[in-house]
Amino acid sequence: MKLITANLVTELQELSHDAVHICWITAFMMKSGVKLMLEDLKKAEERGCEIQLLVGDYLSITQPEALRMLVENLPAAQIRMFQSYGRSFHPKAYLFKGKDSQHVIVGSSNLSNSALTSGVEWNLETVDAQTFEHAMDEFHNLFHGKNTIPINRETIAKYEEYYTAANKAVPMSRKWSAAEEQGLMYGQESEPAIVAEAAEAGTILEPRPAQKLALTALKETLEQGYDKAMAVLATGLGKTYLAAFFAERFKRVLFVVHRDEILQQAKETFATVYPHKTAGFFNRFEKDTDSDFVFASISTISRKYHLEKFNPADFDLIVVDEFHHAVANSYQKVLDYFKPKFLLGITATPDRLDNKDVFSICDGNVAIEIHFIDAIKRNWLSPFHYYGIKDDTDYSSIRWLGSHYDEEQMTAAQTRQSFMEKIYEEWHGLKQTRTIGFCSTVRQAEQLCAFFVSKGVKAFVLSGKSTTTERKNIRQQLIDGEIDIIFTVDLFNEGVDIPTVDTLLFVRPTESIAVFTQQIGRGLRVADGKSHCVIIDFIGNYRNADRKLLVFKPELLEKGRKKLEPSEQIAETACQLNFDVSVIDLLAEMAKKNSNYKQQIIDAYVDLKMELGRRPSYLEMYLQSGFQDINITREFGSYIGMLKEAGELSEKERAVFKAYEPLLQEIEKTSMTRSYKMVVLQAMLKRGPAEWYKSITAEQVAPFFADYLSKPSRQVIDKINLDHKKVVQLVQAMPMTKWSDSSKGLVTFQDGEFSFAVDIEEDMQQVVFDWVRDICEYRLHRYFLRKSERI
Repeated sequence: MKLITANLVTELQELSHDAVHICWITAFMMKSGVKLMLEDLKKAEERGCEIQLLVGDYLSITQPEALRMLVENLPAAQIRMFQSYGRSFHPKAYLFKGKDSQHVIVGSSNLSNSALTSGVEWNLETVDAQTFEHAMDEFHNLFHGKNTIPINRETIAKYEEYYTAANKAVPMSRKWSAAEEQGLMYGQESEPAIVAEAAEAGTILEPRPAQKLALTALKETLEQGYDKAMAVLATGLGKTYLAAFFAERFKRVLFVVHRDEILQQAKETFATVYPHKTAGFFNRFEKDTDSDFVFASISTISRKYHLEKFNPADFDLIVVDEFHHAVANSYQKVLDYFKPKFLLGITATPDRLDNKDVFSICDGNVAIEIHFIDAIKRNWLSPFHYYGIKDDTDYSSIRWLGSHYDEEQMTAAQTRQSFMEKIYEEWHGLKQTRTIGFCSTVRQAEQLCAFFVSKGVKAFVLSGKSTTTERKNIRQQLIDGEIDIIFTVDLFNEGVDIPTVDTLLFVRPTESIAVFTQQIGRGLRVADGKSHCVIIDFIGNYRNADRKLLVFKPELLEKGRKKLEPSEQIAETACQLNFDVSVIDLLAEMAKKNSNYKQQIIDAYVDLKMELGRRPSYLEMYLQSGFQDINITREFGSYIGMLKEAGELSEKERAVFKAYEPLLQEIEKTSMTRSYKMVVLQAMLKRGPAEWYKSITAEQVAPFFADYLSKPSRQVIDKINLDHKKVVQLVQAMPMTKWSDSSKGLVTFQDGEFSFAVDIEEDMQQVVFDWVRDICEYRLHRYFLRKSERI
């Protein structure tokens, strides 16, 4: 370890020369500091070095010009900004991974000329490998955290508005605030981690009924030629054991999880099924690359220099646990790198509220989906009695931070004496024997616990601060009936089962369907003496409050928009849904406010544009917008029509749209009982902007048509005879003839020649071509994704 008190820039430049991975986190970033390091960073990027930079917006000191310089000069770098919303953000750390070395520099220097050269700054440098791995884990927790946004042209422009306004009110000469000094002195609460307990001892060599059903479906998937699939099994049905049983036909397996704590449970599960095979971890503490089964933490294995320790073909099977996390960039790096024979994603909750599409990662191939309601019908899980209670907190007055509510404001609102009294009274009247209470924040959990204890309840809090021993002891006391309730934030989301829990208490907004579903699953395990689980859910006017009804039954969302009944029964089960009258009125009122679909679609588009830093394609809008009920053609006529109404088209594009709107709408709206029309169009587009719409024969289309539909996964959906003559006859009789007959003259098929009845002006050809290709790609992807979904 060494102390650096001057010219840190020299050390940063030297370490950049040999780095294969650079990670910097600085509170502030100035143009002068970027200028000092830019050439070195550019050279590192040209060598293939992975660069990740995280900067803060705290006090609006980071200069937009500095961000713009980085984006314009480092196209491959990942640059993100931590949105502090007034919370102190003051880390300064520079991490370098070389081929055979690692360096961590932590201290006082931000990325500015003075801080890196002549200023009075102290920085410590260490080469300790364990410290480096720990620092990298913490860096990526922040880098991919919910408070960060990608830096691109769109987000820089938005930040610049904020920066300009803030610096008019607060001159740049002011360096530190009282709040910042307090943050420096006392720090901030860290986010609690999810804890997974080890699987209970015992040997399970035979699959359970749900697992047998899933294994049969996966076998069929393999036989049909798929090389990837998702298995959706409700919490409690044994997803990890399913993966273990499925692994029998593969030699080497990589099992990827998003939390280190779940690794041990997964490893023990596989060891139970395969006691004679080798297994090891690939995480911060252990780097096993040779075992039959490798259990990897995504935060570790996703780093480029770690990935390169493996051959892309090292594993026959890759299993991604809690597959709904796989939309993250870190997972995409891993999935893009490896070339397994099969990719299996396992999850209880593929549907998300945070605008990502999980289904596309497995080409829309859902081998099996067993919802917890289906599992209850088969007596594989316990029934439940749900109680929707009115939460009178006014969430509209709490600041929304893009993906979650302001923690300070929400905690203050949720720990009102009157609200805690209501929570206690409802719980006391409905509870059974053992309860888990899910809270928004650790402070809320602690205050609710103290309130319950004052009422004579045996209550405890488990959080990220709790030691492993404390967690195990309190968990066991709950099992033994010595504790009435455990309050927590997210320790029981994934990988933890206490079958005897028979009451769940929700006193937090539902910001994620995935998390809500997992938490419900904690009460649905079957246990001796347990007839049902009681779910006590406080529903307020928070975002997506009505969406949680989708978890119980999709039809309930539509029914909720009309009006729910105070008591609902779920068919073929002993499950009950009970709602306060005030909750029914609240959900009905929220449904009215959410009925402006046009504006919701445009808002979703703008959000995605901010994330990508450019105009999303139609397919990206469909896969990533997060707008579940999206129906662009109904609301706008076409995707380009939506862009026009959103004010996104240039003057030239508006002229092109006006001239060729009927053509675009025809391509977007033509019926598709088969994929054939769009496959023909795809073949025509191969000819380029000036020729695509002109005459083509079935003879010319047939080779591309046959090749496209010859893929096994497509043959399952649109099976055709691949004989050339048969293909020519099919193309003539189906897409060409049918499309011509239904298009009202926009598409023609005469004397064996198929074409679009348009003459596109030369200066407009590229724009029309790009739009048509965009629509075609979207429609083909959507068609095969929808057709491949199977229950």
